Amino acid sequence: MKIVFSSEENNGLKSMISHHFGRCPYYVIVEIDDKTKEIKSVKTLKNPYFEEHKPGVVPKFIKEKGASVIIAGGMGPRAMEIFKAFGIKVVTGRTGVVEEVLNDYLNNT
Repeated sequence: MKIVFSSEENNGLKSMISHHFGRCPYYVIVEIDDKTKEIKSVKTLKNPYFEEHKPGVVPKFIKEKGASVIIAGGMGPRAMEIFKAFGIKVVTGRTGVVEEVLNDYLNNT
């Protein structure tokens, strides 16, 4: 499973969650072992659409990275619909450090 976080920083698991998924400067992609829930890899990518926001293209970009889940501070309804159509679970309303939010998600809290 790949969980993608909108991020304000290029600090991997120590990055702060961004308030808006499409206009964040980075995405932190965490690959999790489905059975053990252990982290297999962590990768940070620059958002290629950060400077020039283009509605609808960011969900496709996230899908191409193999995401199962996207976690962000906030997201518009159109983007949520696109992710739903792609079969990607959307979690919004989260703030804090990626690592803490990841632990909360994996522990269903």
